[in-house]
Amino acid sequence: MRNSKTPKLTIVGAGPGDAELITLKAIKALEKADVVLYDALVNEELLQYATNAEIVFVGKRFGCHAYTQDQINELIVSMANRHGHVVRLKGGDPFIFGRGSEEIDYVEQFGLETAIVPGISSALGVPASVGISLTQRQVAESFWVITGTTSNHELSKDVYLASKSAATVVILMGMHKLEEIISIYKENRTDDLPIAIIQNGTKNTEQKVVGTISSITKLVLEKKISSPAIIVIGEVVKNTSKLTSYFQEHFDDEFIFQNLNLE
Repeated sequence: MRNSKTPKLTIVGAGPGDAELITLKAIKALEKADVVLYDALVNEELLQYATNAEIVFVGKRFGCHAYTQDQINELIVSMANRHGHVVRLKGGDPFIFGRGSEEIDYVEQFGLETAIVPGISSALGVPASVGISLTQRQVAESFWVITGTTSNHELSKDVYLASKSAATVVILMGMHKLEEIISIYKENRTDDLPIAIIQNGTKNTEQKVVGTISSITKLVLEKKISSPAIIVIGEVVKNTSKLTSYFQEHFDDEFIFQNLNLE
């Protein structure tokens, strides 16, 4: 029997990880979904709102893809034609390195209706959750958000440009390129430039380390910080009261306190 529902795709941002950081509009979309295709960084607690939907995991993580992007595009179209309303649930905001626009462009070729529900990007929400203000009067007038790994699996050239700026720099998907990033910053900035790395930001499994360009590699190894993680580089890091208390609780390294002016 042919599906009588109008084929539709809604791209939904799930936020940075904490299930409570999803929007009301996103929850309403999940409640109306016939199919939910969700990504690896989505908090699975959110799937409880999709009470009438078929749930399909289509996540992609470094070196491990449940589906290729082309397969996901085709799956959206086939599921929409078969069932009706497909919700693509993506971590963070779907238009910040989320390939949301690519999926919209693809399915519109097949006549699907489309809608977009923005989410809180991890690039903004995760630093804010630990008290890092990406802009700050007399400290940082702007910020960059950069992907650490391009589609060619190379470090973005924008990192080179950003390292010469006084702006705060937020790097997503950059942990596999951390050594390269640090090397670039050592060439263009001082070794005592503050840097924070937050793994699983806003979730109950969150871990974070804060140091300087010269000390962060050692700290990452000691604390076993890995992906998914957000890298924040800039003077705003050392003006963060929440991280000051975190440092005092977890570290005894006077060198770090001295360089970050956190004493």
